[in-house]
Amino acid sequence: MDELKLTKEWDKVFEKSDEVTHEKATFHNRYGITLACDVYKPKGASGKLPAIAVCGPFGAVKEQSSGLYAQEMAKRGFLAIAFDPSFTGESGGSPRYVASPDINTEDFSAAVDFLSCREDADAEKIGIIGICGWGGMAINAAAMDTRIKATVASTMYDMTRVNAKGYFDEADSEEARYETKKALNSQRIADYKSGNYALAGGVVDPLPADAPFFVKDYYDYYKTKRGYHVRSLNSNLGWNKTSALSFMNMPILTYSDEIRSAVLLIHGDRAHSCYFSKDAYAAMAKGKFAQNKELLLIPGAVHTDLYDRLDIIPFEKMTQFFKENFS
Repeated sequence: MDELKLTKEWDKVFEKSDEVTHEKATFHNRYGITLACDVYKPKGASGKLPAIAVCGPFGAVKEQSSGLYAQEMAKRGFLAIAFDPSFTGESGGSPRYVASPDINTEDFSAAVDFLSCREDADAEKIGIIGICGWGGMAINAAAMDTRIKATVASTMYDMTRVNAKGYFDEADSEEARYETKKALNSQRIADYKSGNYALAGGVVDPLPADAPFFVKDYYDYYKTKRGYHVRSLNSNLGWNKTSALSFMNMPILTYSDEIRSAVLLIHGDRAHSCYFSKDAYAAMAKGKFAQNKELLLIPGAVHTDLYDRLDIIPFEKMTQFFKENFS
């Protein structure tokens, strides 16, 4: 297992709450990768608590949105962890800055392993929250892991779909996919020769004047004091360029209509990514387990509003959702 060097000081992009306790911890997945997490508990809590594991957005670290979500859920009575996915942040795994639909889905199940074995967590009341690209991973984990009693996907991206078909499915053709794969496989050769993995770059900086509105939203979060973090991929040099290859060939939401546990999808109705949640919900709603699936659209909200806007993120709704489905 990796021996991780965890930052001791508070280095989150959000303020520490005096209503919760905080500690660092580690756990491992079944690929032998050690993951780093922050554990948040209601101050003064005792006994076994309902537990939630949080991850995302795609290219972020636990010091950003996922940590904020975990702290807010701890304030509402849950034991909550925010973890860095494999190969990123303070978590282990080499090479760095690579994503995998398999390993990153496994990361959620590894978090369930960890919570199930804690004396202060109720193993029968464990849920997960995935933000942005980890919203899709969370749904994929729920389709596989029967221990997960409830799942929230917030401002969800289906990373396999966007890599294979482009934004809004505008590159959904065999020819477009072939050209993308050809370029990525050429990059593999270049990486092998150099002995390093080229990075794709994080959020564009400087910001072009004609950038799409959602790119400006990303810049406003990842590249400013609002959300910048030194370990965040999106804030800095980005993912390994060839990460997209495995996503292109592996739809992660194939069996989402077979999820028996509860799923709540939350999305801003002005978000460029809203179609991911609408389509994912439609697929689940067609199945025989549709009764505990829900899509909540937040009027006027864009994609990144659900990263950190405490006046917009429906934490009370999430609290009610988890409590009802943990009973």
